[in-house]
Amino acid sequence: MKKNKQLPKQKRHRRILMKIRGTLERPRLLVKRTLKNIAAQLIDDTQGKTIFSLTTKNKDYKGVTATAGNVKSAVIFAELFAKKAKEKGFTKIKFDREGNLYHGRVKAFADTLRKTGMEF
Repeated sequence: MKKNKQLPKQKRHRRILMKIRGTLERPRLLVKRTLKNIAAQLIDDTQGKTIFSLTTKNKDYKGVTATAGNVKSAVIFAELFAKKAKEKGFTKIKFDREGNLYHGRVKAFADTLRKTGMEF
């Protein structure tokens, strides 16, 4: 029998989603981490719509660092995301780490958002 390595992460994410619901005033910030990139999006769960999203593949970020899969690039990406989110009028959010452990790039992203003035 083959063991599913993603099962613990899926369980954590399901458990988190039961507690976190985003609204238009305080949207849910979903952080998706892959081996080479990071994506973040603000979601209004009452309407089921994505309000704003940004990835390291975006033209605003491309070329800033050599790779987007390390902590240094997560910090730079968080600064860019916070700047764009504030321009759209969002400063209070609910943080959803998508079942990822609060460690490494996810932690660096969250800490940088707090330093730039985002509240969660």
